[in-house]
Amino acid sequence: MKKLIIIASLGLLLCLNSCGGVYSIASGKADVAEISFVDDKSYSVSVLVDDNTYLVNTVKEKVYRRDKKIKKTAENTISVKPGKHKVVVKNSIGEKIYEYNIFVSANEHKVIRL
Repeated sequence: MKKLIIIASLGLLLCLNSCGGVYSIASGKADVAEISFVDDKSYSVSVLVDDNTYLVNTVKEKVYRRDKKIKKTAENTISVKPGKHKVVVKNSIGEKIYEYNIFVSANEHKVIRL
C-alpha cells in the first residue's frame, strides 16, 4: 500500500511538473513596401502614386557605388501597400521626368533611377 501511494505521488508530481505554459509566436513580412528615388544629384521631386502626392528628395547615387543599399529616410522614401501602382515623378517646374506602372511585393524596397 505504501508503494502504491509513493508511485501515485511521484506520478502526480511528474504530471504537474511537465505542464508548461503556452507560448505563441507570430511572424511574417510587414504589409508595406517602400519606394526610393535616386539620381546623379540630390533634389526635390513631386511624386504622384495612385492619386496621392508626395514631396521627396532624391538620393545622390555615386557611379562606383551602384550596388550599395540606399539609406531609407522619411525624406527620400515613400511607403505604399504591396501591389500595382502608377508612379509619376515631376521636377520642381512641373515637367514629367518619370511615368511608369510598377509592382511591389510585401517588404520590398524598390529603387527607381531617374
